[in-house]
Parts: sequence; C-alpha cells; structure tokens
Amino acid sequence: MDISAPTPDWRLDDFAFELPPKRIAYQPVQPRDSARLLHVRPNRFGDYHVYDLPDLLRPDDLLVLNDTKVIPARLYGLRGAIKVEVLLHKKEANGWLALARPGKRLHVGDEIIFAPDFSATVQEKRKDGEILLRFACDDAALFALLHRYGRVPLPPYIRRPQGDIVSDRVNYQTIYAAREGAVAAPTAGLHFTPELFARLEAKGIERVTVTLHVGAGTFLPVKTECVRDHHMHAEVGEISTAAAEKINAARRQSRRIVAVGTTSLRLLESVADEGGIVSPFAGETDIFIYPGYRFKCVDALMTNFHLPKSTLFMLVAAFAGLGRMRAVYAHAVAESYRFYSYGDATLLEKA
Repeated sequence: MDISAPTPDWRLDDFAFELPPKRIAYQPVQPRDSARLLHVRPNRFGDYHVYDLPDLLRPDDLLVLNDTKVIPARLYGLRGAIKVEVLLHKKEANGWLALARPGKRLHVGDEIIFAPDFSATVQEKRKDGEILLRFACDDAALFALLHRYGRVPLPPYIRRPQGDIVSDRVNYQTIYAAREGAVAAPTAGLHFTPELFARLEAKGIERVTVTLHVGAGTFLPVKTECVRDHHMHAEVGEISTAAAEKINAARRQSRRIVAVGTTSLRLLESVADEGGIVSPFAGETDIFIYPGYRFKCVDALMTNFHLPKSTLFMLVAAFAGLGRMRAVYAHAVAESYRFYSYGDATLLEKA
C-alpha cells in the first residue's frame, strides 16, 4: 500500500547528494555504542556518540525496536554445470521468494544443488528477476541448513571479495535479535549494548519490541524517475497484543514513541490509525514513505545514514524535512561520519 498524502511529483534527482565512497563503512566500530550520533532537532543539530543516548532522550520515552534476526540467506549452488547465486528474501505459503543470478538461465522445474543434502526446486519465475523456490523441508530444518551452508547477506556496497567473514555473523546482528527471518539487519539497532540498555533503564526509558523481517528490497535501487511510481517489496511483520498495549499506553500518557530504525517506524506507521493508535498485527506491509507523508505514531527516529536516491533517504526526508536532511548529510560528510549499515547514526526529532 502507498498511503502517502498528495505530494509534488518528486523526482529521483530531488534526493541526490554527493557521498564520497570513503564515507561508506565496511566494518563497524567497537564497542558498538561508540559509534557517532548526530542529534537533529527542529532548529539545530549536535555531534554526540550513541553512548550519549540516555542523556539525549527524555526519561519517559518509549523505544520501539525490531527484534528480527538475520538468517544466512545468501546461497551458492549449481544448476547442472551453471553456478547460481541465490538470495532468499521472503517466505510465502508455498516456498521462498529469492533473487537469483543468472536468473534468466533458470527455468521452472530446475533443481539447484547447494550441498549434497541441500537443494531447491524452481517453482515460478516472476517479474524483476524473482524466483519462487521450494525446499523439501520445513523452516526449522531449512534454517539449520542455512546456518551450515549459507552466507551472511551483506549489502552489496560492503566490500567482501571472498564473501562474509566470521565476525559478520556477530556484527551484522542486533544483540536482541530473537525471531529468524530477515535478510538484512535493522541496522540502527546494531549500536546497542547491554551496558547501554542498563543505562537507559536507569533513566526510566522503557523499550518494547516488534518484528519486521527486512527483505532484500531494502538493497534495491529506485529505478523510476517519478518517485511515486516506485513499488516497495512487501515484508512480513508482527506487533503482539502486549506490544500494542504498551505503545498505546505511552501515547495516552503523552510520552514520545521513539522508533529505533526505519523498519520499526514503517511497521508502526503501517498499522496505526489516524489517531496514532496501534492494533495487534500479523501480515505484510509495502508502505512507501516519502515527503508529504503525515506521520501518525512516531515522534522521534534513530537511524543510520543512508545512500543517495534511496527509499530510506526519502523516508528521513519525509520525517525531518528534505532541506534539513540535506544540511545534516552535508555536515555528516564534512565531519567524516560513517555511512550505511556498519556506519554511524542519527537521532531525528520530527519536523
């Protein structure tokens, strides 16, 4: 669904900015909460670190975090003598949707062999190069095989010529990841540590988790010149009854809802009614947020720095204002902030 309010005909170039390749982070900093944090308020912004978060948030804020867990969803196999790379990205009732290379050389009925005890059959070929794969096992067995043979599905801009390294299995996962199913990490959450959680709790800052299994669509570029013509891939999410009650109680008490990551924000905004009330939810969302969207539930957003012309930069421009985000990103580039999944973070207060 696209529930953006009527907007100007935004063009893709409206969301372009200069990003030197050296600003993209290829490794995370350690400890996690030592990453830099740019706090963006309506009239100013300031340079901090993630470990300063307890002093930047209000004592009664409610953090909403995405507890999805990344699975090793990148697979390498053979269809006959042809080498095939597969990236699983969404579970369906009768199989898993995947992106494959070389997808054009695959046909319905083909078997892809990943290991002597691990294979899949091509059930369908869909638009945009997607295929539907069927595995001869249930999800529990499949996840066990993925952990044995799969690779961490790092974004394409993180350079790993030989594939993921051992540390990526830990680094590309939040410390509170609990529910397997994502093929991309909710990267704002990568900055949290047990010590930081303890300090937040000591300040009275509560947290609650929701689940959005981030799909490979988060990596895909926008190819349409008119922004509103872009279609987001659907992702599976869930908000429990207990989580919805906690979020709604905070709203009734006029406390701020602080989304940790664009994934948490997108799920909340997909479910919230016009009054900002959240209902329990289990289903799919393909919400696309760009300037002109009226936010209903989220008051502040912690998120990493995003790439030019990406749907994620469009989202933060909708949240904090395009002009303000251009200034913020220019400052971040000039001050050597580190961008994207393994990079630094922003704390945005809504425009």
